[in-house]
Amino acid sequence: MFKKFASEAFGLSDIGQIVSPADYDKVDSDDYVFHEDDEKIFFVIKSKKDEYCFTNLALIHLDGDSALSSKRLLKRYAYSSYRISDVFLETAGTVDMDVEIKFMVGDTPFSIDVKKSQLESLKDLYKALYKISEIKAHNSTYLKIADESIEVAKATLSHSMPQNAALSTQFDQINLMVFEWKKNKLDEYKVKDFGFVFEKYINN
Repeated sequence: MFKKFASEAFGLSDIGQIVSPADYDKVDSDDYVFHEDDEKIFFVIKSKKDEYCFTNLALIHLDGDSALSSKRLLKRYAYSSYRISDVFLETAGTVDMDVEIKFMVGDTPFSIDVKKSQLESLKDLYKALYKISEIKAHNSTYLKIADESIEVAKATLSHSMPQNAALSTQFDQINLMVFEWKKNKLDEYKVKDFGFVFEKYINN
């Protein structure tokens, strides 16, 4: 029991290690990367229980029950579907052996311990995730404004239609205009590929 307490007190219970790009093809999560669709690994943290793989399209988490079990639960969080938020980096104290990066993916909290000696590399991941969180928050605000604007436009347009026009024709015209306008806004503000962010901030 004392060993377990000491392990947790000094941050040794499940400290992750940042994997070198030269070894990306050796990590388990590489098997679940959509290389066929130009998905690319940019950062990997591997611990005894878990593996966290950050690609240009998603966070792939191989979630282990314990260090003694080979069972893993594969979880995939596409950046286009999940908001990244609350990104924090906790540096080490005097006796700590690890540093910690914390963030939210949707409603799921992540807290990943990494060897203190790899702090500089972890700073790169922090910058990338923080920038993605900024971009997604900005785009979410604009999409909300776009939704509100289109509702106003629909109401205005429907009232400006000639009264003798067939209702079905009015509906088709308004619906088509709304669809095309909203599709363009989604293409503009719903980013799927964040490779440009990782390429800018990750310096492996």
